[in-house]
Amino acid sequence: MNHAFKPTELNHREPEDGEVHDLYLTSMSLIERLHRRLLDVIRDEFDRCGRNDINSVQALLLYNIGDQELTAGELRTRGYYLGSNVSYNVKKLVETGYLHHQRSRVDRRSVRISLTPAGREVHAVVAKLYDRQVRTVEHVGGIQLDDFRRINASLLKLERFWTDQIRFRL
Repeated sequence: MNHAFKPTELNHREPEDGEVHDLYLTSMSLIERLHRRLLDVIRDEFDRCGRNDINSVQALLLYNIGDQELTAGELRTRGYYLGSNVSYNVKKLVETGYLHHQRSRVDRRSVRISLTPAGREVHAVVAKLYDRQVRTVEHVGGIQLDDFRRINASLLKLERFWTDQIRFRL
């Protein structure tokens, strides 16, 4: 009996019943929790600055807009829709002076938005927070460059999978 050992046999095994199910649901829970935790971190940063004039969803929305001029629809399609009503938040941010808005000359139904100087200040607070975290995440959080590469590659695959589920009605 000549059974040749194949190196791939050592690392490859079929998943057990329910294993993919459990890992998938754990991943979904972690993604949801991480998003809420990110909002908590942003809220904490604004609390430390003594600012309670903006919530964390709005601050993250302003950060994501940055130097761009967008429509509310573009905010949603680019993934800046952060679990709450984007139209409500845009309206509030315009009312509180964080966003400029103006009707398009071509399509009067379309409104273009961009950051005001106050909106750029909020953007800067979030940018400084992220810069500070980038400098410490490896040493304090123990997350290495290759970890981020693997996480990002996996999350992109999951995003494509979900996009295909919608696009092709799978």
